[in-house]
Amino acid sequence: MKISIRQKIFLAFVIFIGLSALIWARSYFSQYILNQKIQIIERKYDLFNAILEARRYEKNYFLSFDKEDIVQALDYVRQAEEILRDILSKYVKYTLAKNLDQRITELVTYKESLVNLMKLQEEGHLVVPPETIELIRKQGRILTSELEKIVKKESEFTRDLIGKSQTIHFLALIPVFILSVLIALFLVFNVNRPLKTIENAITKIASGDFENMPEIKTGDEFESLVVSLNNMIDELNKRSKQLIQAQKLASLGRLTSGVAHELNNPLNNISTSIQILIEEIEEDDLEYKKELLVGAEKEVERGKEIVRSLLEFARERTLTLKQINFLDLVNSAIKHVKSETPDNIRFKMEVPDNIQATVGLRIRSVIINLITNAVHAMKDGGEITIRAYNAFEKDGFFFKVTDTGEGIPQNIITKIFDPFFTTKEVGKGSGLGLSITYGIIEQHSGNISVSSEVGKGTTFTCFLPFHQPGHSDL
Repeated sequence: MKISIRQKIFLAFVIFIGLSALIWARSYFSQYILNQKIQIIERKYDLFNAILEARRYEKNYFLSFDKEDIVQALDYVRQAEEILRDILSKYVKYTLAKNLDQRITELVTYKESLVNLMKLQEEGHLVVPPETIELIRKQGRILTSELEKIVKKESEFTRDLIGKSQTIHFLALIPVFILSVLIALFLVFNVNRPLKTIENAITKIASGDFENMPEIKTGDEFESLVVSLNNMIDELNKRSKQLIQAQKLASLGRLTSGVAHELNNPLNNISTSIQILIEEIEEDDLEYKKELLVGAEKEVERGKEIVRSLLEFARERTLTLKQINFLDLVNSAIKHVKSETPDNIRFKMEVPDNIQATVGLRIRSVIINLITNAVHAMKDGGEITIRAYNAFEKDGFFFKVTDTGEGIPQNIITKIFDPFFTTKEVGKGSGLGLSITYGIIEQHSGNISVSSEVGKGTTFTCFLPFHQPGHSDL
């Protein structure tokens, strides 16, 4: 049975609140018991002090035989009796001494002895029998001793109770801490991590990467959301393929028109040269005839170059991968075009030497083509900047080729990757270079984009993964 994330969080907090409530109840009960014990101790100390005061006046009487001492002693005994009965009525459940009834009996007996002593005084007996004195003193000693034991025992028990309460409170906090850690881990692994995965996937979708998200086995709304997002990505890929197919059909029309136009020009020139040769075959102007044949040969070469470019564009090639250092690849490409680059064009390199990737060797052709285009865009000279940097979060790297040339107008910038689209003069280019570049980058699971400002220059930005999906590194 699947449990929703809402139910999981609710259950976790119910357990947390329930455990906290139990700890609070236990703590409250301990504090209540402790409070009762403290009140009992206070009352028993009052009781003990009252008995001690009664004993003091009792001893004073036997020294001076002053009737006022007996009266004071009886007052303190009555106070002690009230305190003892108050303890029995209010705190009997919480007191350790269960034989307080016996203490009352002893206290009453002691009080009666003092009352009898006062009666003897009132009757005029000036001499108190020694046995009576000894009996009263014995009763007082027993009562004092027993109450002292009771107070001492109650104090020791209360100290132990305080210690145990502190221990229990500390031990009770351990499961609360463990539960808090478990809830935090639950939120990290079952809420934060799936949200981060979904956030990364949405970021990729926003950047044009419609790769399916990895499955999340959480058994809740996140799992359903990932399934829904993957269904959406599949639908987007399907629609994208349909759009690409429509664009291919449109490009095919332009391709056919471009092929016809590009091949028609050299064929017309060849045909014209042959016709002239046929008409003037009998004449002796060999130099002119040789010039016509050379021109026809150039047109044939031009036609062959167009066909080669077309085959290069249309050919499905298998990737031949190799582990390369990108800086070495850029240096090799610059060396290739350096001899054909005018002296008024400078190169600026911002490529670190730590970019390692597994790519096909045709990436060198991409760099050469982008540099060549940059050179052609700067008729009056300028600067070509080649910059590259790692993008570890995307498991790949970017490289950019920037020129300071004429720039590309916004009305044609969307067409520059179309086959046979060119802004060059007739015969100066096939219009397939950027189309082939686009295909090579796409074959490497990368992407290429262009930004330009008329009069300031153009930047081509390419992204390539470090490793090619479905291919093993060589």
